[in-house]
Amino acid sequence: MQDTVAAADATTTEIADGVYAYVQGDGSWCLNNAGLVTGGNGQSLLVDTVATERRARALRAEVLRLVPHPPRALVNTHFHGDHTFGNHLFPEAVIIAHEQTRTMMDLAGLHLTGLWPDVCWGDLELTLPDVTYRDALTLHTGGVRAELLHLGPAAHTTNDTAVWLPEQRVLFTGDVVMSGAAPFCLMGSVSGSLAAMERLRALGAETVVPGHGPVGGPELIDANEAYFRWIAGLAERGAAAGLTPPELAAEAGEGPLEGLLDAERLVPNLHRAYAELAGAAPGEPLDVGALFREMAEFNGGLPACHA
Repeated sequence: MQDTVAAADATTTEIADGVYAYVQGDGSWCLNNAGLVTGGNGQSLLVDTVATERRARALRAEVLRLVPHPPRALVNTHFHGDHTFGNHLFPEAVIIAHEQTRTMMDLAGLHLTGLWPDVCWGDLELTLPDVTYRDALTLHTGGVRAELLHLGPAAHTTNDTAVWLPEQRVLFTGDVVMSGAAPFCLMGSVSGSLAAMERLRALGAETVVPGHGPVGGPELIDANEAYFRWIAGLAERGAAAGLTPPELAAEAGEGPLEGLLDAERLVPNLHRAYAELAGAAPGEPLDVGALFREMAEFNGGLPACHA
C-alpha cells in the first residue's frame, strides 16, 4: 500500500492494489469524492470528477501523478454537477453513465452554479456521457473488472450508478451512500434508498467509497440505512399529526446520526417521504428550487459550499 498523499484539501489513498480514493475536504456540499482504478498497460478508469475548474485541474494533476496516461474511461455516478462538471478536463476519456444521467445532465446544464453564485466555478463546459447503459455494464480496464450497476428506480436520484470491483471488494457508491454528511434523496426516494442499501450490502464489499466524506466499510451502508429508516418513521408520525415537513424537522432532532454535516437536508428529505406516503412514485419530480429555498430558510441561511 502507498502512503496517503495530499493535494490542496484533497487526499488520495490507495485502498486496494492499484485502486485509489480521492477524498475532498470534509465532504460537505459539492466536496465530493472520486476514484481511480488502474490496470495493466497503463490503462485506468476514473470514477467521477469534481465541481469547479480549479478542483478539476487538481484532480487531473493527481491522476497523472499516479498513471502514465490519462484515463481511457470515466464513469459518472449520477448527473449532479459536483460529480460531472470536471468531465471536460478529461478529453481523452470515453464518458460512461446511466442513460438517464445523460438526459438529466443535459436538462440541468450548469444550474448548480446558480445555487451558490459566490463560488468560483471557473470556466466550465458541460460534457455529456458518450456511452450510456440501462441496467448493468461491465468494464475491463487493463485486466481489472468493474461492474456498473444502476440502483433504480430512484435512490439519491433516478440515475445512480454504483461501481463494484468484485476482485478487490471495493465499492464506489456515488451519493447513494454518504459518510459524515446527511444523506439526500430530494431527487430520488426514501424507499428506493432503503432498497439500494440492501442491494449494496449483498455485494459483500470490504471497502466502501461514499459519494462524500471519509472512506469506510459496510458500516457506512448500515448508517445510511438507519438514517432512511428514521426518516420513514418520522414522516409517518408527522403526516399523521398534520405537521408540515419544516414543523416536523424543527422538533425532530438529529436522529440516529447526530453530528452529521449538512443536517438541513432533513427538510427536503421529509418532503420526499411525505410525497411517497401520498402515493408519489420514486423519483417523481418535486419543486427542487422551492424546497432548496425552504431548506435554506430552515438552516437560517444558504448552506455553506466550499467548492
